[in-house]
Amino acid sequence: MESKFEEKDNIIRSKSFDFSVRIVNLYKVLYYERNEKTPSKQLLRSGTSIGANIEEGIAAFSKKEFIYKLQISYKEANESFYWIKLLHRTDYIKDVEFESLKLNLEEIIRLLTSIIKSSKLNS
Repeated sequence: MESKFEEKDNIIRSKSFDFSVRIVNLYKVLYYERNEKTPSKQLLRSGTSIGANIEEGIAAFSKKEFIYKLQISYKEANESFYWIKLLHRTDYIKDVEFESLKLNLEEIIRLLTSIIKSSKLNS
């Protein structure tokens, strides 16, 4: 029997975890090297919350709870995009880093949208 903790064949789980790792590493650079404190902390919170809520959704006891947790992940992804744009416009994040993070978030948002829609149709 496969463990619930394995990421095998779960694209949204894997991509959201990888995004969280990127956000934690970015936070360390922004906080410790660039002395940026507030937006980076907000990004750390919202960016890592995406994957955390996906994990909670996977462990949900009902389809309704699963959908709810993924909807929270969707909101957190949109909030993360706000903080990334702000950090980019205030010159804390360079163009290349911004575009890469933006692409990651767009992909996560597309996946979440698709999963939420199909889950609602099948409930």
